[in-house]
Amino acid sequence: MLAWRGEGILLSVRKHGETSTIIETFTEAQGRHAGVVRGGTSRRIAPILQPGAQLDLHWRARLEEHIGAFTVEPVRSRAGTVLSSRLALAGLNAVVALLSFCLPERAAYPALYRRSEQLLDLLGQDEIWPLAYLQWEVALLDEMGFGMDLTCCAVTGTTRDLVFVSPRTGHAVSRVGAGEWVDRLLPLPPVLRGEGEGADEEVAQALRTTGYFLENRLAPALSHNPLPEARARFVDRFLRNL
Repeated sequence: MLAWRGEGILLSVRKHGETSTIIETFTEAQGRHAGVVRGGTSRRIAPILQPGAQLDLHWRARLEEHIGAFTVEPVRSRAGTVLSSRLALAGLNAVVALLSFCLPERAAYPALYRRSEQLLDLLGQDEIWPLAYLQWEVALLDEMGFGMDLTCCAVTGTTRDLVFVSPRTGHAVSRVGAGEWVDRLLPLPPVLRGEGEGADEEVAQALRTTGYFLENRLAPALSHNPLPEARARFVDRFLRNL
């Protein structure tokens, strides 16, 4: 019998048979991991199984390749927070959808897990959450092998006046280095380099750039499926608030 125990973020829930559910979780040591929750549709357990919830998980299976079964206990629910804010609800949906889409099964990403937990704990703080979410997307791209190099201009080598990102290479480009290609480049607002105060307008520009790499580099490399629509819905909700 194989077993492990740890905290995790609930990513998704789907019904399995008459009374059980299959849940997908993200844990620090086990990565994205699925399992059956027997009685998961019951009045006692179903309210616990809300995407984004922080759970204490105990997984068991006879063999490693089996889906196995979870027993779950609540650590903290985030449902109350997201129900009071449309931006928070859209943000939570974007995070869990992207994690489900991007992460390979049962591969540990401890740094990304800790970032994700910290981000979800900020839900409801609408003034700072979009910037935190942007920083999380940058980290997600890095962890998945599609990070951007924003340290110097790919054309001239300068570290000054970096205002664009090459959609082909993910490298920064200076205003001078852009030349005749300026119309084909992506914006590089200071907030994307961790500079400035992170005004919402800059965050919106930066999300356009990270979105390009998520949609046109990461998603095609992972599958034939498009990026989850939850990400676009969050960005749309954020832009409405500007």
